Amino acid sequence: MVRSTKDKCFMDMASALALRSTCLDKQVGCIIISSDNYIIASGYNGAPRGQVHCMDTGVCLVEKYGSKDFCPSAHAEQNALLQCKVPEQIHTIYVTLSPCINCIRIINNTPCKRIVFKQEHKHHTARSMWKGEWTQYD
Repeated sequence: MVRSTKDKCFMDMASALALRSTCLDKQVGCIIISSDNYIIASGYNGAPRGQVHCMDTGVCLVEKYGSKDFCPSAHAEQNALLQCKVPEQIHTIYVTLSPCINCIRIINNTPCKRIVFKQEHKHHTARSMWKGEWTQYD
């Protein structure tokens, strides 16, 4: 038996969380890890509590109106950061899609040192805003 690496283990968890997403456009999962490798928060993207989910209506509001401005979903990173009781412990973020510009702005206000992702976001500007380690997981 071969023991899984930390990166594989945490990315597999983020991928599993993505399956809980209620977004018809993208399914994204996120795991936040402390410096001593404990999970301190998790999240996935979707409509806020109490709001209708696109998955339930079968209509993606981005597609319907042609703009992300009409999307009610919170990003996986945002939902995970909201759950984080002690943000000062954030060391690594595992996310299935690399963070967008808005998420990087928020993450930059934490002590996070490393972001590990599966797929790169189509907007590459966020990468230039991040000063820590940026690792694509294969």
